[in-house]
Amino acid sequence: MQTPETSEVKPESERVELAKALLDALDPLAASVHARATGLPPDRMWAADPVDVSLSVLGAWKVVDEEVKRLTAIAARTAGSYGASYERLGAAWGITRQGARKKWPDAVVGKREASTLDLFGGRAELNWEGTPGGWCWKGRGADGTRSEAGEAERSFATKEEAAAHAGAFLKEHAGER
Repeated sequence: MQTPETSEVKPESERVELAKALLDALDPLAASVHARATGLPPDRMWAADPVDVSLSVLGAWKVVDEEVKRLTAIAARTAGSYGASYERLGAAWGITRQGARKKWPDAVVGKREASTLDLFGGRAELNWEGTPGGWCWKGRGADGTRSEAGEAERSFATKEEAAAHAGAFLKEHAGER
């Protein structure tokens, strides 16, 4: 069984299916790029000069390439936030640990230290629980309201996301005791 961490080449049938799906998705984008560049309606793209059509397709692939890079970085950061090492990220991408560190320098979370957030007269504690979505928080607002420990919505992929939710809670419960 092939795991996400193997770098084996996909069977040709999967590559053909992928290429078809990508080309189908690319067609409207290429037509849009061509329409912006030439002023012609998108449905006239394939009747245009072949060089212009080819350059529009190339421009569309650039947009796709940039989006794939962005989504790849998000996937690497997500895996890192769940505890994946650079070694495992590299194995999944078919590169070395050093290559993964260079490609996604902010993907792997270092030491996961607990911290506190003091806002709006209240305080929240941020902790790593070591489970999927492992950043959790609990807090007490300035009005004395306590967050309920153990709620599923208090578990987040990143410390920043947990802090944002804790901050919203503290803001909501600011005020006199």
